[in-house]
Amino acid sequence: MTSIRIDQNLTSELLAKAKRKGATAADAVAVEGDAASVQVRLSVVDKLSKAQEKRLGLRVYLGQRSAGASTSDLSPASLDELVETTCALAQAVVEDPSAGLPDPAALAKERPDLDLYDSQTVPMDRMIELATRAEKAALAVDSRLTNSEGADFSAFGGRTVFANSHGFYGEYQSSSFSCAVAPIAVQDGLMQRDYWYAVGRKLNRLDSPEAVGQEAGRRTVRRLGARKIATCRVPVVFEPEIAGSFLGNLCSAVNGYAIYKGASYLVGRLGERIAPDLVTVYDDGRMPGGLGSKPFDGEGLPTRKNVVVERGILRSYLLDTYAARKLGLASTGSASRSVGEASSVGATNFYLTPGTATPDEIICSVKRGLYVTELIGFGINMVTGDYSRGAVGFWIENGELAYPVEEITIAGNLKDMWMGVEAIGNDLVFSGRIVSPTVKIAAMTVAGE
Repeated sequence: MTSIRIDQNLTSELLAKAKRKGATAADAVAVEGDAASVQVRLSVVDKLSKAQEKRLGLRVYLGQRSAGASTSDLSPASLDELVETTCALAQAVVEDPSAGLPDPAALAKERPDLDLYDSQTVPMDRMIELATRAEKAALAVDSRLTNSEGADFSAFGGRTVFANSHGFYGEYQSSSFSCAVAPIAVQDGLMQRDYWYAVGRKLNRLDSPEAVGQEAGRRTVRRLGARKIATCRVPVVFEPEIAGSFLGNLCSAVNGYAIYKGASYLVGRLGERIAPDLVTVYDDGRMPGGLGSKPFDGEGLPTRKNVVVERGILRSYLLDTYAARKLGLASTGSASRSVGEASSVGATNFYLTPGTATPDEIICSVKRGLYVTELIGFGINMVTGDYSRGAVGFWIENGELAYPVEEITIAGNLKDMWMGVEAIGNDLVFSGRIVSPTVKIAAMTVAGE
């Protein structure tokens, strides 16, 4: 890896070169970091990976024409070529009246420390040990757990830099650690698998490998003896992982790009009721330690806590500068940026606020219904809201999980599903960028035999 450091001097010179080549505006984004991962299967190392990354991307504007390119070679000759190439690409594209950098006055002025970085490094032999412990703990849960798809441990630490020709320069460090395991159980010749994981910014706050393994084992064993059920229309309860997927559909529907392209069922719905009073959804880019947190977005605008849904009323879409201009609105500080790519909209920490009921109380409220623990396939039409996905879970009888079920499909419409939210659990855990507690929906069609 080149020893040239990506800093304010380098980005300032790069942007100045772009200006000398005729660019009216430009920005640069760079990422450098170290990533490592291991996979262990049945206590044998299956895969090792270690990588160092250093990439820099340049986006230039020639009036309202824009283009981007990137390089991992930071030598002066390579950066000169990057400027030449990017400016030539910009000359070749059509004008776009919505293109351009954000207003200079809107750029982030503060750089809050959001507790995103852990300087601890994990040696490869230690990673192997942690993954092995997770797998052993999973297989020890029950004698029917006889095989494994493997256990993984990964670590990342890096730095993100952003600068533009309005004089903005910002950088921040971030890290992440994760542990996951997927055991296999066998009963009467039939196999079932499930998994569990832990992920976080700080190594010492991660669940222990034993806790991860035991939960993975418990989740797998409980699926043994799964049955089919007859087609019916019943209440459906989503466990948090599945409720997070459901919430992810809402996140896609409020994406500014989907809105201005007319590719969302929420077009034109700002200020309208889309869910009951108990539903409030935030996207919070300033959450300390959050897996999606960052001090500024992919355009240098300050991140913030956006109220997306407030007591059932749709209050905001998620917007970067481009989508906001298309819609005649203001950016929500939601720009996401890959090196060398144009800006897009991305959630930070997108979550459904928890309710007061425990998961057990929610299950107890269902006389006959379905508790969903896995979804299969992608049968969702974001324009109409039509929803149909394969599902695995448990049949609820008289307020209790009676037996595991599989080979079923759940169907409905996202508009009706959100309006039909009857209960929200108190079990919110920030285990990703889009998370939810347990959610109960009044009724869906469950297609079985």
